[in-house]
Amino acid sequence: MRVVLFCEHQYAINILQPIETEIRNNLNGCGYEVLWFVDRRHIPEFPLKNDTRWTHSMQEVYDFSPEVIFVPGNIVPYYLPGVKAEIFHGYAAEKKDHWIIRRYIDIYLTQGPFFTRGFEALARKYKDFEVKETGWSRQDWIHQNLHTFDEEKQQWLAKHKREYLVLYAPTFSPSLTSVPHLREGLKQLANQRNILLLLKLHPLTKPEWVANYRSLADEHTNIVWINDHNITKYQLMADVMISDTSSTIYEFLLLDKPVITYKAVAKDKFWLDIDHADLLPEAFDEVLDSPMFNEKRRWVIDNYDPHNHGKVCRNMLLAVHDYIDRHGVPRERKLNLWRKYKSIKTFGKIVRK
Repeated sequence: MRVVLFCEHQYAINILQPIETEIRNNLNGCGYEVLWFVDRRHIPEFPLKNDTRWTHSMQEVYDFSPEVIFVPGNIVPYYLPGVKAEIFHGYAAEKKDHWIIRRYIDIYLTQGPFFTRGFEALARKYKDFEVKETGWSRQDWIHQNLHTFDEEKQQWLAKHKREYLVLYAPTFSPSLTSVPHLREGLKQLANQRNILLLLKLHPLTKPEWVANYRSLADEHTNIVWINDHNITKYQLMADVMISDTSSTIYEFLLLDKPVITYKAVAKDKFWLDIDHADLLPEAFDEVLDSPMFNEKRRWVIDNYDPHNHGKVCRNMLLAVHDYIDRHGVPRERKLNLWRKYKSIKTFGKIVRK
């Protein structure tokens, strides 16, 4: 099977990589070929460039003639052959675009029962895609590395003589991000509590905000700037996470760890939300061991993604194999003229052969 990993943004690397790992480690010799499409507009320097087969060229993707395309984004060129499988870029159900059907996708591979129910209802409405619950691909990497960084965490805490590791991981959206509002509150937290604070800003954060928070780390010995595309590593290490309206919240809750947010827009909050930066120290104390928030996290785990068995990517591959067995390999996705125009405008034209 010819597989394309459709990587439009930097954050998608960690979502797609477990699929290739599954193929290499467990399905080697089973006839798989893997090609990454890497969008140079958003990923000018591909960190896996020496480890895998990849291209910036949409023409090369088309000539590869994929049988399946795994997509953790909202759009994929309609003119590419192959089953277009949506694997999602996170769990942020409160974001409206999570539920918008743009008609580019043949099958939605959902993370857990909550998402499955929602997309099955949409499938009955639109009647041109299928839904299969598999879990989220990133969970396989988490399953394999759950304790990989334990020693590194203890070394950091010992070096800085601190007891807890706290991760600040906000979204980048100007209308939702806490970055302009929490700088002083984070400094207060780091000064008043026995913590080491890690700052991990989104790759699309405004440069002036990045510079502002870099200076915060430079000024304080127990605040550390993180420049790494792999946020999951630091989620595994952290005891508490601080964020806003970001899908990273749910990733952290699924590790059964407490979260504090600043003015999150979610209707249902399974964590502690604050509306003033100076409440951060008290919020940290409250969430460390709260039976109420422990129970809420359990609901998230059961409904958002209970598939922490390390076999998500295998189930994704089985799902698309089953789709092809029943429908064959689509030559292209049938769309209206507007969607076709959007697809070409975003990714360009190809020469059909």
